[in-house]
Amino acid sequence: MNLKELKELIEFLEEKNIAEFELERGDVKVRIRRAGEHPVAHAQGEPRFYAVAPAPAPAPEIGAAPVTTAPPAPVQPAAEEGLHMVKSPIVGTFYEAPSPGAPPFVKGGDQVEVGQVLCIVEAMKLLNEIESDVAGEIVKKLSSNGQPIEYGQDLFVIRPRK
Repeated sequence: MNLKELKELIEFLEEKNIAEFELERGDVKVRIRRAGEHPVAHAQGEPRFYAVAPAPAPAPEIGAAPVTTAPPAPVQPAAEEGLHMVKSPIVGTFYEAPSPGAPPFVKGGDQVEVGQVLCIVEAMKLLNEIESDVAGEIVKKLSSNGQPIEYGQDLFVIRPRK
């Protein structure tokens, strides 16, 4: 089962409002369980990640002044006009180099061309090369080596060539 088939299966299950589904094909076993509006997909032998909600704040004491706290602002790179974000097309593990001990494909300040490999994202034991879709200068790498990444997550900031 490839990533496209898995994505289509999840979309179908959401469309039909199916809460739990298990599929076994040869040595591949997939189990999908939905909790409320949040689908969770697991593949046998793959690491599992769970989201944990923060504990609710304790109730204020009677007569105490209400305390308001603003949620922390999400950490975003400095928004500079004209910068291009290279996003991950898949969920997987980010690798900055072709093999352990090898130099990274790119680093901050490097000039890149369209189609140049920026990194590798490993998904379901497949190594997927992520290529630059613009020519320009690498401003910042936003993921670290071996870090799990999500679909659509920003990986690189590139200042396009004029």
